[in-house]
Amino acid sequence: MGLTGAVRKWLGAVIRMLGIAARPVQEAQGERGVVIHPYRGYGSRSEVFLIGRVFRQSSPHLETGRGDLLTNLRNIGRRIARRTIPNAVVTARFYGAEETFTTDKDGYFRIHLSPALPPPPGRSWHTMGLMLQQPQAVQAQAQIFIPPASCRYVVISDIDDTVMYTGVANKLRMLWRLFVEDAQSRVAFPGVGALYRALHAGASGDQQNPMLYVSRAPWGIYEVLEEFFDKHGIPVGPILFLREWGVSWTSPLPRKAEDHKRELIHNMLALYGELPFILIGDSDQHDPEIYRQIVEEHPGRVLAVYIRNVSRDPKRTREIEDLAKVVAGAGSSLVLAADSVAMAEHAASLSLVSPETVSEVRNERMATDPTEPESQTYGIQKSTPTRTAEAVAQGDLQDLIESGSEPMPPNVIVKTQAQEQLKES
Repeated sequence: MGLTGAVRKWLGAVIRMLGIAARPVQEAQGERGVVIHPYRGYGSRSEVFLIGRVFRQSSPHLETGRGDLLTNLRNIGRRIARRTIPNAVVTARFYGAEETFTTDKDGYFRIHLSPALPPPPGRSWHTMGLMLQQPQAVQAQAQIFIPPASCRYVVISDIDDTVMYTGVANKLRMLWRLFVEDAQSRVAFPGVGALYRALHAGASGDQQNPMLYVSRAPWGIYEVLEEFFDKHGIPVGPILFLREWGVSWTSPLPRKAEDHKRELIHNMLALYGELPFILIGDSDQHDPEIYRQIVEEHPGRVLAVYIRNVSRDPKRTREIEDLAKVVAGAGSSLVLAADSVAMAEHAASLSLVSPETVSEVRNERMATDPTEPESQTYGIQKSTPTRTAEAVAQGDLQDLIESGSEPMPPNVIVKTQAQEQLKES
């Protein structure tokens, strides 16, 4: 690539990066400085939830377009200068129900509403009306996802080191990877887009199963994650469950949120009480510990647990063993996966996805990195849940994990022979 071509590439990448950073300012709903910024909501036919924020931001300059460099820089300046509005009263209207909610000290409002009229069954996305009276009148609309009758299960997935390589809370590094570095600089795990599309579609192809993404990253990275999901063809889902770090000059450290993920998953299990769940996470953080507690406290609700194997720390192996014993004892299954193909093969074996999913995931993985070999897959499969759990307790899982050769760890599937396939109703 010549000098001129390189300059064009860099300039285009910078404009795209700035455009993403400026997007919340451009898409905020409101006039004369006060805006409402709702995130995607979710719910059931009996109750819905939504998070959003109320800001005061400067009025826009006379602009010639949304994609030019100067406009993006101005909007980024407006975003930096934003001021949240605490104690603002937001009115929410949704299918005959109307309630008011007050923003907290960071300007966030959290809506929990029960519709008075049944939402139409023919669609998944529904519109909620939002209105602010003070400090000035502002109206906005938010989108709420309600699973259709064709839905068969709910997927809850971590993001960092599960969907994408480490860096979910680092906005600049993520933008750099998305738009500047070459194809060998990975952002998404190979094959994850095809796998998640298949889980969303289900075995029949039209299930529209909810994809709920849980992360401890701040809400400020929301639009970057949207861009990442779109670029890699990953179903965005009804909402990205993030948190506000609360960083300010007077409070420079993020607020603690140790129970953030566990609490959200418990809420989802209660909301979708008639549906089973699939949990997806990674081995490097606290997912095995959290998922073990979820399976223990909600027996029979978890169809499968997929843990992306990204760590060989002996302590993490012990936590995965504890998870595997609980999952096996509950009659479910655990896949400790080095790649997305192993997850796809297991999901297809339980009729959670279509049989074509395996080849689609494998093809996408090969297109990303054709030189990297697939990991070998081993299994721990006994006749009963008790015997499967005993095999894990006796060290079978640890032996298989340690049998893998560098650089690719093995795939290990822990399940009982009696686990039934998920049938279409």
